[in-house]
Formats: sequence, C-alpha cells, structure tokens
Amino acid sequence: MTLLSLSNLWAGYGPVPVLKGISLEVHSGEIVALIGGNGAGKTTTLMVLSGVVPPRTGGITFRGEAIETWPPHRIAQAGIRQVPEGRRIFPRLSVLENLEIGAYAETERKTTRATLKEVLSLFPILAERRQQAGGTLSGGEQQMLAIGRALMSSPTLLLLDEPSLGLSPVMAEKIFQMIQAIQKRGVTILLVEQNARAALALSDRGYVMEMGEITLTDAAARLADNPQVQAAYLGGG
Repeated sequence: MTLLSLSNLWAGYGPVPVLKGISLEVHSGEIVALIGGNGAGKTTTLMVLSGVVPPRTGGITFRGEAIETWPPHRIAQAGIRQVPEGRRIFPRLSVLENLEIGAYAETERKTTRATLKEVLSLFPILAERRQQAGGTLSGGEQQMLAIGRALMSSPTLLLLDEPSLGLSPVMAEKIFQMIQAIQKRGVTILLVEQNARAALALSDRGYVMEMGEITLTDAAARLADNPQVQAAYLGGG
C-alpha cells in the first residue's frame, strides 16, 4: 500500500529551484533509500515532507490525503517525524528530558510511559544514561537519542537524514542495525544516507537523485548492482 507519494514536486529557497519535478513513493512497512551527491536535493526533500520548506508546485499525499499545504506541526501530528542531519538534541537537558520533548503531541500519560519504555528497550544505553546531559553523550549515542526522541511520538513514517554522519564504522553499523529493528516494529522509513552501499543494503527500494531530479529508481539490490550507481556512489568502476 502506498503510504507517501510525491508527484511532480518543485521546491527551493528564494528564487533558486532545488527540487525540479520529483516524484517518488514510499510503501507502508518498507525502507526506501534516497541517495545522491552533495547538493542533489535530498535534505530539501525531507524538509518539504516535514513542512519546513513549502513546495512551489506539485502534490504530496500521506495516507491518501493531500498534505502539501499543511504546517509542520500538523504533519508531525499526522505521523511523519524527521531526525535531522546533525542530531540537534538539547545538550543541557537530560536524556530523559530530550525523549519527553519528543512526546509533546501525546495527551495520555499512560501512552507516553509505554512508548518511553519501548524506546529505552530499543536503546539500552539511553536507559542507562537517562539522567545524563545529552551533550555529554558520544556522537553515536546522541544519534540514538535523536532517533529515540522522534520515536516518542509513535510515528508512522520516519525521515532519517544522514544518520551515520560523523560516526565510526562500528557505531554506524549499530545505528544501521537499529534502523532495521525500527522497521521490524512497523515503522516505515525514508532514509537519506551518505553511505550509499549501507543504505541500499538496508532498504527495499531506492531512488537516485542528481541536481534536484530523480534519475533512477529500482529495487535496492538491483540499484546496488547497477554499474552506473556503482561508479558514481559505491566506489566501483
């Protein structure tokens, strides 16, 4: 079932177009990778989906409902949450306080407590350090905190922007394992990731973006075997 659909979407900053008529779909329960070089428009795509950057033309549907004119808070309440590049946690607040901020839309304390328990079970290190200031965590632990904060609102669709950026290979692998675990819990994921090889290995399908346009789309395994993709993004050729 199609959960999210973008159709002929144009967007940008000021007079400069960044997205030039892109179209893509995300089906319920899958991980979809969006790969491409720096400046291709990947982050802008996520910002449009979060309502931060308004589209100029084109459509966005989520669960069959048009959302391209919705403000960010309404999009978040509908079940789309973004984990931004650079994590952007609150460094002076404790781990627990950072997580509780992610549940701002929840009205039932019982629901919030149950979700917190689930998030802490997914990220045991956060449970151990729940009273520790977020800014004192390692980069990988802060990434876990940022993801956990987004999960506190029980999203249907999670937008991940460069989750392995700046992490050691060992910690990046842990983050990728966590992403798979999140999918298994029923969360659909749109993944922007600099490590194209890892992103495609995680994903069901993928899109390649160049200069604000979608240039290729296929099953992730077939994209990983595509000579063009290998030469441009996987270090092949």
